[in-house]
Amino acid sequence: MKPYRLGWEPAIFLMLLAYPLLPVFESSFFALTKRSLGDQMPTVFIFAILALGLNVVVGYTGLLHLGIAAFFAVGAYVAGILTVAAYPFNVPFPVVLVAGTLAAALLGLLLGAPTLRLRGDYLALVTLGFGEVVRFGLKNLDAVTAGAKGLSPLPPPTGTETGIDWISDYRPFYYLTLVLLIGVSVVLSNLERSRLGRAWIALREDELAANCMGLNPAKLKLAAFALGAGLAGMAGVLYATRLTSTAAPDAYDFNRSIFILCCVILGGLGSRPGVLLGVFLLVGFDNILSPILDTAIQQTFPSTETRIYRTFTGWRLCIFGLALILMMRFRPEGLIASSRVKHELHPDEVVASTVHPVTLHGIRREPEAHS
Repeated sequence: MKPYRLGWEPAIFLMLLAYPLLPVFESSFFALTKRSLGDQMPTVFIFAILALGLNVVVGYTGLLHLGIAAFFAVGAYVAGILTVAAYPFNVPFPVVLVAGTLAAALLGLLLGAPTLRLRGDYLALVTLGFGEVVRFGLKNLDAVTAGAKGLSPLPPPTGTETGIDWISDYRPFYYLTLVLLIGVSVVLSNLERSRLGRAWIALREDELAANCMGLNPAKLKLAAFALGAGLAGMAGVLYATRLTSTAAPDAYDFNRSIFILCCVILGGLGSRPGVLLGVFLLVGFDNILSPILDTAIQQTFPSTETRIYRTFTGWRLCIFGLALILMMRFRPEGLIASSRVKHELHPDEVVASTVHPVTLHGIRREPEAHS
């Protein structure tokens, strides 16, 4: 096994951990944009956990999954049912976090079991349909999920009796989501180099060859579905707690699944650092950059009449789509590609970078060209 190189991830995580300790950056950002960057970052961390869960299924195992938002919704609604005052459970937050993760993982096993023989487009259609079934099921179960309104309000993670200000102070939830993201990233980094992680990669490369080598594709696929769904459920618990509401079922539609899949593809399939970068770029573009540019445009070109085409928000999907087209054309492996995916898409570059001159009896010889 090759030694693991830390790369730039620890440095980025240390910077994020230190950000709340240096209020000058927060005050400078607020003076520039009239928005709190620290208040926006927990949402980025939550979607990063969700994207890492999807990367387990799509990036490591090579299974096209279009229903990750369903497990995201399961985690959110489990948190709502176990904590809102309308139900008598009043479960502590750590138990809710575990329960939401396990419930989504169990649902992932139930989805994976009937689809073990499906591949490619057929699996994508099944997961897409499963996501819609979950969404409409949540919408129609009025007695349990409050229908289209959703469940609210969800209490803060440790209640108000602890003296922690979860509402006006962004730092408690900031650190909670960031520490969980770091923990998930560390677990996945070790899992990639484990026997299970290498088996997933072998399954992605060639399922028949992996089966002939003694691997069990059924167990590997179920493990990937369960882990990916469990991480999505964890993200759903954090998302609902952050909003103090489960949000409406339509918040977990097909568009949500596609958005997270775009984060994975933009960063790089199977690349954990790439997925994190893709989430930071796309979610930051949507939640942080777009409002800033809207404010700048309104201040630069004041007008009494508001038009959608005079705002950056009105054009952001067009810009987002154009960026994806250019990425797929000029860098299909993603911004930070894994070595295996890069070798598949650019074999000539990889071979050229690994070929070295051969020396024989002290004479330097170049490798011969083959006709």
